[in-house]
Amino acid sequence: MKRKFINSALIYAVIALVSGVFYREFTKMNDFTGKTTLSALHTHYFVLGMFFFLILLLMENAFHLSNQPKIASAVVVYHIGLNLSTLMLLVRGVQQVLIDAPSRGLDASISGISGIGHIVLAVGLILILVKIKKAAIQ
Repeated sequence: MKRKFINSALIYAVIALVSGVFYREFTKMNDFTGKTTLSALHTHYFVLGMFFFLILLLMENAFHLSNQPKIASAVVVYHIGLNLSTLMLLVRGVQQVLIDAPSRGLDASISGISGIGHIVLAVGLILILVKIKKAAIQ
């Protein structure tokens, strides 16, 4: 598990850096000066990706999380939720830069999928926290 946690942190750090560059260059290329959710990609991947998995690495060292049944499944759920949520931040941000007035259907579908991503992320987070609690009190 240690290797998976540190690799996840590293991958999310790279994605965070790339997303920051994408935000800056994409908005500049399109002469966009307004607000866009693209600016949130960078921090979401750093905090919910890199920092979260570095903290899980510390929890693994302290409490041996890998001994908890189904911890890997909880981590997979978290990954799915994080990436679905941030994918929709990307989609929303690109839409904000390129489309002045999106249709109600497009707007609703982006919001709906983003909501699903947030729910999956929350479920993954709760499952992981429950595993940490069980490992900590053993």
